[in-house]
Amino acid sequence: MERNAAGERVKFGIAIGKWRFFMVLLFMALAVTGFLCSALNGAVAIPFGELGDFVNGGGSNAHRQILFNIRLPRTIVAALVGMNLAVAGAILQAVMKNPLADPHIIGISSGAGLAGIGVIVLWPAMEYLIVPVAFVGAMLAACCIYLLAWKNGIRPLRVVLAGVAVSSFLGAGISAILVLYSDRVHGALLWMVGGLAARSWPHVEIILPYAVLGLVLAILGAGYLNILQLGDDVAKGLGVNVELVRILLTATAALLAASAVSVAGLLGFVGLVVPHTVRLLIGSDYRFLIPCSALLGIATVTYSDTLARMAFAPLELPVGIFMAALGAPFFLFLLRKEL
Repeated sequence: MERNAAGERVKFGIAIGKWRFFMVLLFMALAVTGFLCSALNGAVAIPFGELGDFVNGGGSNAHRQILFNIRLPRTIVAALVGMNLAVAGAILQAVMKNPLADPHIIGISSGAGLAGIGVIVLWPAMEYLIVPVAFVGAMLAACCIYLLAWKNGIRPLRVVLAGVAVSSFLGAGISAILVLYSDRVHGALLWMVGGLAARSWPHVEIILPYAVLGLVLAILGAGYLNILQLGDDVAKGLGVNVELVRILLTATAALLAASAVSVAGLLGFVGLVVPHTVRLLIGSDYRFLIPCSALLGIATVTYSDTLARMAFAPLELPVGIFMAALGAPFFLFLLRKEL
């Protein structure tokens, strides 16, 4: 009987491994096709076969200009924003023990948003400071949420309520800035909705280093995220400094969220929808959950941005509105399920 049980466990482990490998390939395919779909489709469609001509120096010059000067930087920004928000959401759900955690829902994005709006409106010439300032705002918001939710431990409901309170407070600050500086509101309003219109190569340069650093830190912290799932007592028994690990991982999530907010505005629900979808398909092992969330985050935002700009063409809908329409029902479903 013991041999049979051991054999069944081995077979089950092999089956799980094959399934995860298949899902990783699927997520990679979705990310690549989403990237290509975003880069090639729009008001002017670029044939897929023309990509080879571009590499060889041929193809339509007009299509070349559209692809390399307009579509490609926007698509890269969309991919990096999706990756950052998805990975940040996955980290926060583990750190805060809250399946409803998301940078937008629990207020971290609002902290980054208030700081970013302050730079945009008050010091528009200092755009290069948006990411570090937004990171500070995100970290302060995360600390406030953590402190307000702490009472003999962290509970999901308290995190949600604390996040709503902090987000409302920070939202009032954003509104106050917009009222006091109404002559500079237009760009800030588009930024608050969350959109990728007019994103160019300078925006790629802003987000890329933070995205790479944040993803590397998240992957390195995957083992600690797995340990945190076992509970604080077990983690401490294994020699883990739980609070220090929480602070460092929260800082990683804040860095990812802040860099995404700095170039795309307050884009919500990506960090909620994507990690949950991945978790349902491959389980809760963060060694797989982090990279798969990054890939599905790329696919989600690139496909969503393509649909948002083509659904009502020639009018372009900000992708933040599209994601809210997609994510709000998903959030309500999880709320009823978890609470």
